[in-house]
Amino acid sequence: MSDLTFNKVAGAVLATGLAIFGLRELSSGIFGDEKVEKPGYAVEVAADTGGEAAAADVPPDWGTVLPKADVAAGEAVFAKCQSCHSLTANSTGPDLNGVVGRKPGTEAGYSYSPAMQAFAAKQPIWDYEHIYEFVKNPQAYIPGSKMTFVGLKKPEDRINIIAFLHTKGSTLPIPAPKPAAAAPAAAAGNAAAPAAGNATAAAGNATVAAAGNATVTAAAAPAAK
Repeated sequence: MSDLTFNKVAGAVLATGLAIFGLRELSSGIFGDEKVEKPGYAVEVAADTGGEAAAADVPPDWGTVLPKADVAAGEAVFAKCQSCHSLTANSTGPDLNGVVGRKPGTEAGYSYSPAMQAFAAKQPIWDYEHIYEFVKNPQAYIPGSKMTFVGLKKPEDRINIIAFLHTKGSTLPIPAPKPAAAAPAAAAGNAAAPAAGNATAAAGNATVAAAGNATVTAAAAPAAK
């Protein structure tokens, strides 16, 4: 190969390399990557300002809900408890026949946890409210209890299972419904209060006026003399 041919080939290779390098630099300048501080996609979620707030999960009025509770549904819910509890004998858990109204930690022949014994020392009976709260989350209500059941999260399930257990040897009567006439009575009391206040104010004004008149009369008497 002559020197001229070699120079041509070398020049072509060099020119091609320079062209490739130039194109790469140009494309990186146009299409450069921009690093973001936080990778990912920003998804804006509108705040939910509509709708009603969830009702507080508090014990209901037992005199109202228990007579209307679904005992059959409560028996179906009790099926979740039967791996540990029976209505005829102690098992992994104590016999639950007669548990409603029974003093905690007193089922004969069952070995209770220290946590349940401590609870029993301050709680005289298993009433509706304590059962309601206990079966919602046993470990949260009595930490250290042997009952590791996750709990019944739906209030209606707890009401129905209590209604079912009430039919199984309960010694606790269903209370009378709480009266709903407190608001009218309070309104009547509020109406009577302003009237009494007005009467007292009127009496006070009359007293002040009489005292003032007597003072004026006494002051004028020497002048008349």
